[in-house]
Amino acid sequence: MALLEITGASVQFGGLTAVNEVSFQAEPGEVRALIGPNGAGKTSLFKAIAGEEPLSAGTIRFQGAPIHDLTPHEISARGVRRTFQNGGLFGELTALENILAGLHTRIPSSFGGLLLGTRAAKTAEKNGTRKARALLEMMGIPHVADQWARDLSGGQQRMVEIVRALATDPPLLLLDEPAVGLAPPARAELMKIIRRLVEEENIAVILIEHAIEFVMTVCDTLMVLNNGELIAEGPPEEVRRNREVLEAYLGR
Repeated sequence: MALLEITGASVQFGGLTAVNEVSFQAEPGEVRALIGPNGAGKTSLFKAIAGEEPLSAGTIRFQGAPIHDLTPHEISARGVRRTFQNGGLFGELTALENILAGLHTRIPSSFGGLLLGTRAAKTAEKNGTRKARALLEMMGIPHVADQWARDLSGGQQRMVEIVRALATDPPLLLLDEPAVGLAPPARAELMKIIRRLVEEENIAVILIEHAIEFVMTVCDTLMVLNNGELIAEGPPEEVRRNREVLEAYLGR
């Protein structure tokens, strides 16, 4: 059984078809990259997986159960976490507080316990803080933990957002243009981190990215959307030689 199974998924906005009968499966321990021209339907497909856009046809199953009729909150609680192209941090919180906010569904303590400062609440908060700082260390940015999110660079904000998603140990991570705003050294480090997470934690990653050199290096399977349709799927070097892909996106 695949971790994620999408069958005949279509997304429509009025008379416009953004995603047209797309089908694929994602397995634990692999990175899938989704590329295509602007307007190809990549973000619409991501939103459908995360429950932010309804399907007009088809099904989406996660860990064997249908999720296409669930709310974004319910899908996230099941273990599908995503980052956003335009950022999703709370600027008035520190980087560490943003990560802890993302962990709130996994911290086993009631609001009353947090308010009263019970031993269980303090222990849960301590464990969450330790985990958040360890993830920031892994991403190479431990020094930003106590800085306001609004004061971080675009690249640092992107890293913190990825950490917030990772903190819940999701089986499936959706990354929307994770390399945007990152300098080449940080981009290379992110590539190593994604590969390490997939191989060591056995999670699945699906990412949208325009940086082709990043995509070709980091992914196991490359998928290409054009006009809402999946026109190619396979190993990166194989897809790169596909004539339809060359004409639609990569250029001759």
